[in-house]
Amino acid sequence: MTQPDPSIEIVTTPNPTHTVIWLHGLGADGNDFVSVVPELGLSPNAAVRFIFPHAPMIPVTCNNGYVMRAWYDILSLGGGQRDVDEAGIRSSRDIVRALIKTENARGIPCEKIILAGFSQGGAMAYSAGLTHPEKLAGIVALSCYLPSPALIEAERTAANRDTPIFAAHGSYDDVVPLRLGTDAKDFLLRSEYKVDWHTYPMPHSVCIEEIIAIGSWLNRRISMVV
Repeated sequence: MTQPDPSIEIVTTPNPTHTVIWLHGLGADGNDFVSVVPELGLSPNAAVRFIFPHAPMIPVTCNNGYVMRAWYDILSLGGGQRDVDEAGIRSSRDIVRALIKTENARGIPCEKIILAGFSQGGAMAYSAGLTHPEKLAGIVALSCYLPSPALIEAERTAANRDTPIFAAHGSYDDVVPLRLGTDAKDFLLRSEYKVDWHTYPMPHSVCIEEIIAIGSWLNRRISMVV
């Protein structure tokens, strides 16, 4: 897997105290959610650095080997499930961990860092966040699934057992079926994670109601971790 291009960064105010690392979906890039930032309705006091990384360019098996930006290879979509390359998940988790370490070096501790993502990016937010060795401020997982529950079972950490999770899905999603989102949510609830679950009448996308809800959730997380 090649190294990704430099991330896009947006700072809401000078001297940020918190960071949100937002991972895009399959075939998109870091620009995909840049326009969401002003729509979140963050508090004027919220000093946040948003980081939008670009996934590496890799061949994706389920798309006939076409080379595109992807956090990991999807081998098949049989039966509505995802057969994924777990080594690719680990490799992209290393990319996320490097971004976190860079933020640590800039003065933002892990407990003030939130991992967010949409679709395959949300799957990575789950995978990287729940297995991170240090406590994070939160996880935002949008229109996604758990790509490898076995990886979470084997490597989840006590540090992030109580980390708040905002998870949302479109009820008309024909790309990542709602069932995959609810399966992930049910797995997490059985494992006693704290999940704030939402559904919206939308396809595989985001809507303004969802964005506003994410902003409110982020405001609460940021105000709680000062």
